[in-house]
Amino acid sequence: MHRFPIERSLRYRVAVALATFSIFTVGTLCIILYFASDNIEEDHIEQVIEMEMDHLVHRYQKHSDFISQVGSHLKTYVIHDIDDELQIPAYLRGLNAGYHRIYYGVEDFHVLVRVINEVKFLVAYRIALHQQRLSKLRLLILLSWVVVVAIAFVVGYLLAKILVKQVTDLAERVNLLAPGDVQVGLLTQPGMDEEVAQLARALDDYQNRIKRMLQREQEFTANISHELRTPITTILTSCELLVAAADIPIKAYQRIKMIEAAATRMGEQIQALLFLAREQALGVIETVAVAECVHDAADPLMAEISRKKLAFEVLIAPDVVLTVNRQALHTVLMNLTRNAVQYTQRGYIRVGFNNQRLSISDSGIGIEPAYLPLLYERFFRGSTQGQGLGIGLAIVKRICDHYGWLIEVNSTPGQGTTFHIVFPEHSNS
Repeated sequence: MHRFPIERSLRYRVAVALATFSIFTVGTLCIILYFASDNIEEDHIEQVIEMEMDHLVHRYQKHSDFISQVGSHLKTYVIHDIDDELQIPAYLRGLNAGYHRIYYGVEDFHVLVRVINEVKFLVAYRIALHQQRLSKLRLLILLSWVVVVAIAFVVGYLLAKILVKQVTDLAERVNLLAPGDVQVGLLTQPGMDEEVAQLARALDDYQNRIKRMLQREQEFTANISHELRTPITTILTSCELLVAAADIPIKAYQRIKMIEAAATRMGEQIQALLFLAREQALGVIETVAVAECVHDAADPLMAEISRKKLAFEVLIAPDVVLTVNRQALHTVLMNLTRNAVQYTQRGYIRVGFNNQRLSISDSGIGIEPAYLPLLYERFFRGSTQGQGLGIGLAIVKRICDHYGWLIEVNSTPGQGTTFHIVFPEHSNS
C-alpha cells in the first residue's frame, strides 16, 4: 500500500499540532510557576526572618542577658553599643533598620535589622537551602514541560490514527476500485463520520461520472472504428477480387497492390490509434520470427528505400524468435522504420537483434539533444523534413509501456539515430 511521507501525513500534522499546543499552553503555565516559585520563596524567607526577629525580641525582653544564637544558616545578634558591633562579622556591621540582602563570597544572606529603645536586633539568614530547593523545583518544572510535550506528541499521533482511520480505509477502497466498479453507495459504509461519509458520497458520484464518460468514449470509439474499418474492408475485398481477375495489365496489377498495401497500412494505423486512445490489446501473444516481422513491416517502405538508394540491412538470423504480440511488434517496427526512412537521404537502414535488444539504426539527420525529452509527445516533430502527424513515436512508446518493453534512443545530429527495444527475458523462446 502506498505510504505518504511522514512530514506530509495527517497523523504527523495532528501530533505536531497537539504538541505545539502543549508547548504554548503548558509552557505558559511553567513560566508562571517558574516566576511564582521565586516570589513564594522570597515571601517564605521574609516570613522566616520576621518570625526569628519576633522570637529574638521576645526572648531579650524576658531575659536581657541571654546569649545570641549563631548557626550555620541563621545568625541572631543583640547589639547594645559599638563594642557589640565590632564583635559581629564585618559584612553585617553598620546596617540600618530594615531589610538587607548581602552577598559575601558565594553566600547570599537576607538580613533584617530592627532597633528598639536604642538596642539593635539583627537576624541574618543564609538562603542556600532555599536556593537549592528552588533550583530543584525549576528543573522539575522544565522536565515536566518536556515530558508533557512528548506525551502530547505520542498521544496525538495515536489519537490521529483513530481519527484518520476512516479516511485511510476509504483511500484503500478507492485504490481497489476499477473504472467499471460502479454501485450506489459503494464507498459509503455504515458508521462513518459525517465528514468522511460526505467525501465517500462525493467519490461515489465522481466514480459514476467516470463510468458514464468511459461508456460514451467506448461507444464513440467503437462507432468510429466500425465506420473506418468498413470502407477499408471494402477496399481490401475489392482489391482481392480485382487481383483474382484474369488478364489484368501489369501496371493495373501494381496499382491494385499499392492500393491494397495502403489500405492495409491504414487499418493498422487505425488499430494503433485506438490502442493509443484506449490501451486496448492489439492481439494475442504468440511466437514471432523477428526477421520475418521486420521484413513485413518494411515491405510498404521498400519503394521509398529503393528510390533513395538506401542500403536496407536485416542482421537477424531467421531462427530468432520472440514470444510477443505480433501486431504490437509489427506496429513498433513499422513506425520506427518509417521514421528512419523519412529522415535518411543517403546511407543505410540497419536492423539487428542481440541479447534481447532489437535495434533500428539509420545514417540520417539525427535528433537534436534538446528534442530528446519531447520525443514521445503526441504531435511533436523534431524536424520539418518528412511527413506524418508526429504520433508514430507516441504510439511506439505507449505500446512499449503496455507490454513492458524498454525503449532507448541514441542519436548524433548529422550522423544518425538508433532506437533500441529491450524485451523482458520471458519473451525469449
